[in-house]
Amino acid sequence: MKVAVTGSTGQLGTDVVEVFRKAAGVEVVPLSHEQIEIGDLASVRAALTAAAPQAVINSAAFHQVDKCEEDPEQAFRINALGAWNVARVCNELGAYCVYISTDYVFDGAKAAPYDEADAPMPLSIYGASKLAGEYLTRSACPKAIVARIASVFGKSGARGKGGNFIEAILKKAKAGEPLKVVNDTPMTPTYTMDAASALLDLVRRQPTGILHVTNQPACTWYDFAKKAVDLCGLKVEVAPVTSDAFPSKVRRPTYSALSGKRLADAIGRPMRPWTEALRAYLVEKGHLST
Repeated sequence: MKVAVTGSTGQLGTDVVEVFRKAAGVEVVPLSHEQIEIGDLASVRAALTAAAPQAVINSAAFHQVDKCEEDPEQAFRINALGAWNVARVCNELGAYCVYISTDYVFDGAKAAPYDEADAPMPLSIYGASKLAGEYLTRSACPKAIVARIASVFGKSGARGKGGNFIEAILKKAKAGEPLKVVNDTPMTPTYTMDAASALLDLVRRQPTGILHVTNQPACTWYDFAKKAVDLCGLKVEVAPVTSDAFPSKVRRPTYSALSGKRLADAIGRPMRPWTEALRAYLVEKGHLST
């Protein structure tokens, strides 16, 4: 099977390419921003037609939440119109389409892990643009799945964000700086290597609809940070604070944890606990020895 990956140099895309390349019977075609402009239908059609894939992982996105608020036109051009372009061409080619979405499609009012049947209610331009991308992907390509991920951490980091949360925490901790981390916004972290492995299983099985692809169970950013610091044996204070300690112009869901039950049913296994995934990440990055 030949699989094309848009956003192939991003935090998730990098590990998708790595995992798929190691898989038996899979040929990967990485497509970076320089090779495909998903906001341009002609560019998408040219790149995907040349690649001739049987499946496409569409991980290209405008995911800088603050900048999405400042430039909603660009957010919708990439996250919504771009998703439609990719899905439309996938349908023309008879290819399976995987659209990577986000927990930000929810408003957090449920205060319990969201499952795929829960009604989305985005609070931000980013969330709204990704939800539009979900709808447009599924309308343009019947052979499509929406894979929602959240709170991503991977070895390449997010280029637009200058790394990831864990690296920022460890950098401060190793400098001996006391840490203040929010403890009132539960979420489910996603280790990109684990997400990539789950996506490989999905591509092989090709279910349709919506699936939540995150590690489990829910935790807060404080829990996440404290565990990373403790695993690395760093003796630094990590203080829990409420989210109003870090005011933002972007409205974010106060509870955005995603249920993983449907994914486990779809691929025959659950995503592993985030504590195990975090340890694996720290080993991968050289913060811990095996």
